[in-house]
Amino acid sequence: MAVEISSKLELEYLIRARYGLLYIVSAEEERVERALKQIGQRRDRKVMAWSITQGFESLDGGSSYGDIKDPLRALDFVANFEDDLICVLRDYHPFLKDPSVVRRIRDLSRLFKESDYNQHIVLLSPTYAVPLEIEKELAVVDFDLPTREELEEIVWEVAQSVPDGVELAVRKDAELREAVVESALGLTSEEAKSVFAKSLVKARDFDIDTILAEKKGIIRKSGILEFYQTDEKFSDVGGLEVLKGWLRKRKASFSRDARDFGLPAPKGILLIGVPGCGKSLTAKAIGAMWHMPLLRLDVGKVFGSLVGSSEENMRKAIKTAEAVAPAILWLDELEKGFSGSKSSGMTDGGTGARVFGTFITWLQEKSSSVFVIATANDVTSLPPELLRKGRFDEIFFVDLPSPRERTDIFKIHISKKNRDAKTFDFESLVAASQQFSGSEIEQAVVSALYDCYEDGKVDLTTDRLLKSVEEIIPLAYTMKEGIDGMREWSKSRARRASQVDSEGREDTGGRKLEI
Repeated sequence: MAVEISSKLELEYLIRARYGLLYIVSAEEERVERALKQIGQRRDRKVMAWSITQGFESLDGGSSYGDIKDPLRALDFVANFEDDLICVLRDYHPFLKDPSVVRRIRDLSRLFKESDYNQHIVLLSPTYAVPLEIEKELAVVDFDLPTREELEEIVWEVAQSVPDGVELAVRKDAELREAVVESALGLTSEEAKSVFAKSLVKARDFDIDTILAEKKGIIRKSGILEFYQTDEKFSDVGGLEVLKGWLRKRKASFSRDARDFGLPAPKGILLIGVPGCGKSLTAKAIGAMWHMPLLRLDVGKVFGSLVGSSEENMRKAIKTAEAVAPAILWLDELEKGFSGSKSSGMTDGGTGARVFGTFITWLQEKSSSVFVIATANDVTSLPPELLRKGRFDEIFFVDLPSPRERTDIFKIHISKKNRDAKTFDFESLVAASQQFSGSEIEQAVVSALYDCYEDGKVDLTTDRLLKSVEEIIPLAYTMKEGIDGMREWSKSRARRASQVDSEGREDTGGRKLEI
């Protein structure tokens, strides 16, 4: 099993191994340059940074050359520099569209190998954008977000900026300090400093709610991951006893005690089945049940217009999810994002296949405490590689609710509308709602309430609910062939999420076949 190393250590290994061209993907210029400066001090190399606005700036107290702002002249300067050097080129990626710049970088790659000096060019950018001509010449490093230890240092740094006369609980309370650090995982160092400062101004202390509220907005800025806030509870999910039991058993597996016992962190589950039967609702409820951040990944937004940006978007989403671990990563309607991966080479130059490959490789090999919940309505559109053993811990099939489950769902939605569930005839409602999904039952309750309000705010009754049920044509009738096909597929390939099927028959527990 490969040992994971930090990005700082990986960077030092590459420099010691005389890699001439490096590409660091990070928005944290100061933090990356600080790490490079430390490496330069240990390896006895000068460290300089170039930008189109400031030219060359020494990072270790040497001479600066602010007049060299042309990107091609900057490369010439490095080529003629007679000393060991680490040169950071800030936001250089837009200039890689110039053929002369690309050619000069390739020349430098050859020159560095033959030179008596240890010289390195480091392209530092928040996004990965490299032309094919130099792709093989570069070593790419995705710089890690701050660790717990680094965030704790930032907490102390911000706390020290507050006058000694001001009481801060975080200075004395180790548990609060640890909770603050946990709440800030996934932020850059600058974002963490800003959020801590805002918390001090707003609450006169390190307030976790303030930090989390700001963190949600920061994660949403990516446009790919969404910090999903939900008030759903597991009691709001009707039925699905087998799935609920499976999840309850794994609730404590993320604790340190479970690790010491030898329990591995669960990888995740794939929920397939009939639309509107509680797959997405379950995903939302798990976040509340496990008291973990729920991150929703919009697979459609991963695919960017720039070459290479889609793969970078997926890597960025994965790294952010791992940084805030333990966490839940939710991928809704997975088939819409990955259904075209088979024909990717003919339709999008292989982008879809590469993004899909990045995701399933991570899913197979991940060791972080990120629990993945993927939902899909059309299993036939999913790539077979995704369904192979080892990708997910379990594949559950969510069928139409059984009579008993429909009773529970009616009770849940009637109670949510502040009505007394005991006054309704559920036997009649269940009989009238055969083949209804959970969302269709909810819609029947809502529609009946609209009718009650229009008729002069009369009270909701069983008769009005029955009338509303009669007006709905369930999806199970209009998509009968597709649902029957899913049921047939699931018999030997997936585990039922309920103890009984939609007709009330007990699940016999057929064994799954390996795919």
